[in-house]
Amino acid sequence: MAELHAPSAAAGAQTNSDESAAYRAYVLFILILVYTFNFIDRQIISVLAVPIKAELGLSDGQLGLVSGVAFALFYTAMGIPIARLADRRNRVWIIGISLAVWSGFTALCGYAHSFWQLFLYRLGVGVGEAGGVAPSYSLVTDYFPPHQRAKALGIYSFGIPIGSALGIFFGGYIAQEFSWRAAFIACGVAGLVLMPLFVLTLKEPARGRFDPPTAKVAQPSFGEVLRTLAAKPAFWYLAFGAACSSIMGYGLFFWLPSFFVRSHGLTLVEMAQYFGTIVLIGGMAGIFLGGYLGDRLGKGSKAAYALVPATAFILAAPLFAIGISVPSLTLAFFLFLVPNALALVWLGPVVSAVQHLVAPSMRATASAVFLFINNLIGIGFGNWFLGWMSDAYKTAYGADSLRYSFLTGLGFYVLAAILMYLASRRLERDWHR
Repeated sequence: MAELHAPSAAAGAQTNSDESAAYRAYVLFILILVYTFNFIDRQIISVLAVPIKAELGLSDGQLGLVSGVAFALFYTAMGIPIARLADRRNRVWIIGISLAVWSGFTALCGYAHSFWQLFLYRLGVGVGEAGGVAPSYSLVTDYFPPHQRAKALGIYSFGIPIGSALGIFFGGYIAQEFSWRAAFIACGVAGLVLMPLFVLTLKEPARGRFDPPTAKVAQPSFGEVLRTLAAKPAFWYLAFGAACSSIMGYGLFFWLPSFFVRSHGLTLVEMAQYFGTIVLIGGMAGIFLGGYLGDRLGKGSKAAYALVPATAFILAAPLFAIGISVPSLTLAFFLFLVPNALALVWLGPVVSAVQHLVAPSMRATASAVFLFINNLIGIGFGNWFLGWMSDAYKTAYGADSLRYSFLTGLGFYVLAAILMYLASRRLERDWHR
C-alpha cells in the first residue's frame, strides 16, 4: 500500500500546470462514482426495510435504530479524526481504504440473522463511510478554483440522488427476485471492485493551490480549528440548519419506500421504480440548481449561499405535506418531485460556504465537524424519530401511521430556513480572507 503522505510542493506545482480539463472532469466523475456507492450502501436499507422487518420481526423503532443510530454513531464519531488525518496525509488513499471498509460491512449485512447482528454490521458501514465525504470535499476544493466550487461540489453531490436511486432500483429488484440478503452482498462486492481503480488513477493535488498565498498557513491543531469555527457564527447556523433539514431529508429517504408499500399498496419493484425515479430526477435537478445559484448569486453577495437554501426549505415543506396527503399516486409523483429537488438545493451552496469559512489547511476538519453535526442529528435522530412517531400513531392510524409521522416532522424544514437566514446575515463577515 502506498504511504499516506502529502505531496511535495514541486509535485503539486507539476500537477497544477500539467493536468487537463479532461482529467479534472475524470476526477469529479470518479469521486461521484465513489459517493454513489456511499449512498447506495447507506440508503439501500430503506428499500429493504419491508422484507427485513418481516423476516427479523423488527418494529419501526428498531428499523429506525438500525438505519439511523447504528450508522450515525461511528460515522460521526470517526469522521473528525479521519478528517484530521486527511488534512495531513494522502486523501486519495484515505477515501479508497474507507470505500473498501464500508463495502465489506455492507456485504456482511446480508449475513445478519438478528437485530443486533444487523446493528453491528451497520456500525461498520458507518466507520467506513466516515472517511469518504470530508476528504472528498477537500479534494474537490483543490481541483477547482473558488468561482467554480459551489457548482463542482453540487455536481459531486449528484452521488446522493444517483446512489439513493440505484440503491432503490436494484435493491427492490434483487430483493423481490432473489432476497434482501443478496442485495446487500451484491452492492458490497461492487464497491470492493471499484476501490483499486480509484486509488490507482487519482492523483493527490497540492493543498490550497487555487487560494492566495496568504490563505496557506501551517497545519493547525484541532483546538485551533475549533477556536476558528467558534468565532464564526455563520458556520454553526449553516451546520444546524442543514441538520434540521436532514432530519426530514434522511428520514423521508428511509421511510417513504415503506410508506408507498403500506399506504399505497405498491410491490417492492413498483415502489422502487416509482420512488427511485422521484429521487433521481428531483435530486439531480435540485442539487444542480443549488450549485448554479450559489456560484452565480454568491459573486454579488455571500449571503446568497444561505438565502438560496432558506427559500428552498420554505417552499418544500407545504409541497411535501400535500404530496403525503393526496390519495392519487400520479398526483403525488409530481408533488414529491418538486420538494425533493428543493430539499437538496442546499448542498452546493452550503458545502461551498463551509469550505470558504476556514483556511485550506483546515477544510477537511471543518467539513468533518459540519458533517458530524449534520449527520448525528439528521441520520441519528431523523430515521429514529419518524419511526418512533409512526409506532406512536399506529394505534390511531394503523398502516397509515407513517403519513402522520411525516406531517409531524415537516416543521424541521421551517426551522432549517430560519437558521439559514441567520447564517446569511453573518457570512460576509465570517468569510476567510
